[in-house]
Amino acid sequence: MRIGNLELGEKPLFLAPMEDVTDPSFRYLCKHYGADVVYTEFVASEGLIRDCKKSFKKLQLFDFERPAAIQLYGHQIESMVEAAKMAEEANPDFIDLNFGCPVKKIANRGAGAGMLRNIPLMLEMTEAIVKAVKTPVTVKTRLGWDDDSKIIVELAEQLQDTGIQALAIHGRTRQQMYKGEADWTLIGKVKNNPRMRIPIIGNGDIKDAQTAKNAFDTYGVDAIMIGRATVGRPWIFKEIKDYLEKGEVMKPLTIKEKVDLAKLHLEKSIEWKGEPRGVFEIRRHLSNYFKGLPHFKEIRMKLVTLLDVQEIIKTLDTISEQYGHLDDSQQNDDYSFFQY
Repeated sequence: MRIGNLELGEKPLFLAPMEDVTDPSFRYLCKHYGADVVYTEFVASEGLIRDCKKSFKKLQLFDFERPAAIQLYGHQIESMVEAAKMAEEANPDFIDLNFGCPVKKIANRGAGAGMLRNIPLMLEMTEAIVKAVKTPVTVKTRLGWDDDSKIIVELAEQLQDTGIQALAIHGRTRQQMYKGEADWTLIGKVKNNPRMRIPIIGNGDIKDAQTAKNAFDTYGVDAIMIGRATVGRPWIFKEIKDYLEKGEVMKPLTIKEKVDLAKLHLEKSIEWKGEPRGVFEIRRHLSNYFKGLPHFKEIRMKLVTLLDVQEIIKTLDTISEQYGHLDDSQQNDDYSFFQY
């Protein structure tokens, strides 16, 4: 699979862009476990052109995480074009346009999945950005706005005509948000459309090695993108690669390995964001590293409320002491219903 001149090999695995999740500390861990491509958090075009410090910081990429993409969102062509030019200066491997985020405060302004209600604007914006930058441009979107407007097969051709280099499709409508099951049949129709020439990346409900293999085998996508199932579980990329390459199911991480990983994540989060923000923004990960442990409520509450770093580390050590004796069958690593 290729995006522009970027060669990604066969069946690459992408870390989906997620706000307040895919920061450099989390991207570090996902790359360690085999993610082939990572994305920044959502970068607001208006924030960039107005010199917002938070938006600017999201543009920073590091050598360890390449290939990496910067994802932009917005609803005005001029702002998005200017933001794309600014993003290009950060030298990403490609620039991704977010036409899929379903969150109300974004979609209701016409950005993200809100673009699915104004296809002419989406296409005009995409073409303008492709012409404005030399860096490859890709798009991430959904099947359509609602069940009555699943337009992705036709839309994919139209987006291809604007000059994008790849298309990622989440198998839900905007109306669905993250509810129900992702419909991969329409993703497959896009991929198997003989008029499509660009790579198609499938996204939605990839939760383990088996669902990943099924997505490749059944629908023929060029790559898969994994989102919610990575939260508190960055090793899912190794799980999938081991299964695809060797047919083997990766041995679950031990409690001690998870504790060590949580400590490393905490260290990297603070290194990147400082205190207390680095602590606040890692909480969702810390509790999910240990999802499924029995009688865990009291410790979980500590992990999501403590601010003192040394107290958090002590709490993590307590997890090793109290649960380190559990074997694999006593850890219920079911991430199927995780919602971030």
